[in-house]
This record gives sequence, C-alpha cells and structure tokens, in this order.
Amino acid sequence: MSQVVATGSIQSTLLSPDSGSAHDRAQKLLKLATFSSIVYPLEGNKCSKLGSRSFHISARKSAPVEVVPVSPKDDSKIEEHLQHLRGVQQFGDASAGMWSKPSFRRKTKIVCTIGPSTDTKEMIWNLAEAGMNVARLNMSHGDHTSHQKVIDLVKEYNAQAKDNVIAIMLDTKGPEVRSGDLPQPITLNSGQEFTFTIQRGVGTADCVSVNYDDFVNDVEAGDMLLVDGGMMSFLVRSKTHDSVKCEVIDGGELKSRRHLNVRGKSATLPSITEKDWDDIKFGVDNQVDFYAVSFVKDAEVVHELKNYLKSCGADIHVIVKIESADSIPNLHSIITASDGAMVARGDLGAELPIEEVPLLQEEIIILCRSMGKAVIVATNMLESMIVHPTPTRAEVSDIAIAVREGSDGIMLSGETAHGKFPLKAVKVMHTVALRTEATIPGGQLPPNIGQVFKNHMSEMFAYHATMMSNTLGTSTVVFTRTGFMAILLSHYRPSGTIFAFTDEKRVQQKLALYQGVCPIYMKFCNDAEATFTRALDLLQKQGMVKEGEEVALVQSGRQPIWRFQSIHNIQVRKV
Repeated sequence: MSQVVATGSIQSTLLSPDSGSAHDRAQKLLKLATFSSIVYPLEGNKCSKLGSRSFHISARKSAPVEVVPVSPKDDSKIEEHLQHLRGVQQFGDASAGMWSKPSFRRKTKIVCTIGPSTDTKEMIWNLAEAGMNVARLNMSHGDHTSHQKVIDLVKEYNAQAKDNVIAIMLDTKGPEVRSGDLPQPITLNSGQEFTFTIQRGVGTADCVSVNYDDFVNDVEAGDMLLVDGGMMSFLVRSKTHDSVKCEVIDGGELKSRRHLNVRGKSATLPSITEKDWDDIKFGVDNQVDFYAVSFVKDAEVVHELKNYLKSCGADIHVIVKIESADSIPNLHSIITASDGAMVARGDLGAELPIEEVPLLQEEIIILCRSMGKAVIVATNMLESMIVHPTPTRAEVSDIAIAVREGSDGIMLSGETAHGKFPLKAVKVMHTVALRTEATIPGGQLPPNIGQVFKNHMSEMFAYHATMMSNTLGTSTVVFTRTGFMAILLSHYRPSGTIFAFTDEKRVQQKLALYQGVCPIYMKFCNDAEATFTRALDLLQKQGMVKEGEEVALVQSGRQPIWRFQSIHNIQVRKV
C-alpha cells in the first residue's frame, strides 16, 4: 500500500521576532488567569494573534516503508528510511540548503527513574544501551544505602563505556503531604464519610493520619482533596482542631502513605525540608550531576541551595520542578535562578485545573528555551507500560508533542522504577523521539534565546555556527572545559549533532542532559591542531562521521582553549 507523507511548516507569532522580546512574550504567557484566553479567544472569524498558527501542508506518495525499529541497535538500519522521509519533505525554506542531511542520533534525552525493577548492574547496563541518558534517584523512596548502590553502578558503567555516558540526577522528596500507614488497603465508596487527622498512628476503616501538622489549618470547608493526583477525591465538609471530615466524591482503594493535594493550594511547608538537606549532602558527597528540587515556590529557595553548593565547592546543576500553584506567579524568577526546569505534570495537574497543564507545558518550554535553560517533561508519559507491554496511542502522541515543542529531556518514572517492562518503555520512548525528530524541519532560523547571553561574543558565534551547520548539513564539533559553549549551541538546536569534547569527566556527564549534545571525554594536549585531528579520528573510528564528511569546528566560549580571549572562530573541516 502506498503511503502519504504529510509535512507541515508551522509559523507562530509566539516565536516571531516581530512580537517583542522573548522575555516580554514569556511574561505575557505567565499570567495564570489568561492561559485559556491566550489560546482560545475568537473575535468574529479572527483568531487571537498570540495563539494563531498558519499551516502549509504538502503531501507526496512514497514507496512502502518498514516500521522504524524499537532498538537503538537498529539505528543504522533506518538510515535509508530516514533519508527517504527527509527527502519527501519540502519545507519551502531555502536556508535548509541543498546539502542538508538528516541526523540519525537521537537528540532528545531520556531520563529514567531507577527503582526495584532496574537497580541491578544488568538492568542499568541494559537501560543505558537501550537509550537512557540520565539516571534519576527518587529520594521519596528507598534509603541512602540503596541509592548509593545505584550511584556506584552508574559510575562503574561510565568508567567502562567507551562512547556513552550517564548523568545522575537526585530528585528531592520535598514537602510532600502523605497519609499514614494502614494495616491493609481500604475500599471507599462515593458518598461515604471519611476523616483525615493529624493525630499520629491512626489507621482505621474511616480515619487515617496525615504527616503534616498544619494540614487542618491549610484546608477549609469546600476544598477538594485529591489522593495521588486525582485517583481518589474528597470534599472537605468540616474540620475540628485536629481532624478534617470529608465526603468521598471519587472512591477507590486507599493504601498506605498516599500523596495528598488540595486543589488550588500549596502546603505552607519549606521547599527544602530537613530530610532534603540530608539527601542534598548525600548528593554532594557522591558528586551527582543534577538536583531536581521539588515544590519550588520562589527563587530564594534556588539561591539558598546554590549558595550552599558554592560553600561546599560542589558543581551540581539545579533543576527546579514546577509542580505547585504557588510557583506559577514566580515562574520567571525561579527559572532565571536555576539551571533548568522540570514540568512535573502530576502535582501540577492536581493543584491546578488539568486543562491548564498542556498550556503550561508549552509555555515553560518556551520560557526555558528563551533563557537558555534545560527543560524536562515528566510524569505519565508511558504510564500504561507499568503493567502493559505496549503504550496507548495517546502516550505516543504525548512523547511526540514534548519532542516537537523542544524539550531537552523526557522522563520515565514508575515505568522504569517499578514497572513490568522497563526496557520496552525506554525503547518505545527512544523510537518515538527518533521518529518525531526525523520529521522536524531542519535549517530553520534559530530563535532568539533571550537576554542570558546578550553580553557575550559566544552567542553570535553559536548563532553563525548553527546557520553554517544547517546550511551545509554538517555536525558541529566544540571543545569545552565548562560545558558553556556546548549548552549554548544546544539551545540554538542545530540540525546536526553537537560533538562536545571535554577533558573534564563531570562536564561530560552534565552535558548528557542537553538536547542534541553528544559529550565525549578526551584528554587535550597543548597543540590545538593535534587535538583537532585526534578528535576527528575518534569520531570516524566510532562511526559518528564518515570519511569525506564536513564538520563545523567552533572555538568560542567563556574560557579560551588554544586561543586568545578576544579571538573566536568557526572552521569547516573535511574528515
């Protein structure tokens, strides 16, 4: 059967240079009361300017093609297939160039939560080979002994792997409000009365403890209480000095230590608890690469953590998790203070109306892109694969949307932590991301990434290196000791892979998160030309570039290597 391949060129005033600075556009988007009005308002037959999209669709029949394989080992097999897909797409943009070539290395990075299903040496090796780029430690579960085991295994893998590296992310528990222990699960039905109390050790058929002493003060009659993000819901009817009496709205099975949210409210707890500080010190001792900080409400939390890390001499990047209602008004300052953000859609959808979550996701990605920050989309991406071997079609679309919106990373939680099919989940995520990236137009004008790099010459060179890479269809080679230039290039999203050579192991690991960056550890020598030659030989030996292929070599950044501070250059070299 012949196949019709349709491609769309999407122009949005959201990213138009005529629609104001990236900062101004992002600020306009971050007014909670106007999320819906930004996208949906209609005046007569005219769409709102900010939400408008114009689509140009072209279709061409192609020869029958095979389904894209689900393993990264099969990447070489789909080269011809991807070339064909690129070939039939006509984007109508001359900047793509007649020499434009596809890139077959997946650019969007995969974050995997490690848990009981995957905390063995064999599974961590298999996850890495299947496509994992970042190993996430969820400090809400397990103890330091179990997490130490995982850290040691990841470091062992990194020491042995020749052409791959896995970063380590420590995700703090944060100020979670949870129900207490129950002797056995309780089945609750709609209309039934149920009580939550701040008294310790209560666990009966009609009452359970809560681990938060101010819980009674934070809720009012009429509030909606959600269990596990909405799996069960309770309407608050009344309260006493130590108890909250509720009516079951959506029943189900209540188990021990379930997560509790109040719709539209955040708990009046510090973002970093005493347990979190212990976990953060554990991360410093083990030299993790990233902290994902839960329930960040303002920038002061980020400053406090960064000051602590500076006092420890720890070079660990801080990723803020956007998951509470209180974080939205302060979104710009929070992300400015951080090294990146995670769209934690579970709690975000519990504290805010669920219809706002996809709008917030897109807007957070746009804001992070405009500010040169990493961004990860998380929660429920392949939730059904916790118990099923194949995903729902909606989940596949969810991954594709996050990739097309420009997320640096996409995350698996329970799917790999305690799911039945962790490797299949990673392979599905890898395949969907790779297939989606093959349809994203290359050679487009890089968007203005905002004010964060405005006073540095490197931004101009990153821009021109991206344009050169896109026009000639080349990969980009950069040498870095801090990761700065590789990260800057990543945010411009060149069509080719960014091969980032560094002689710092920690920098190599951090770069594993950033979109399109292939971090490679290599010792530098004093002779620049000899180092360039060694780097290109290494790429050729590992099959990352071919003989006769051209690459764009960039020398720029904050810390000069083999150049004077005032000299920046871009070269095109043939392998």
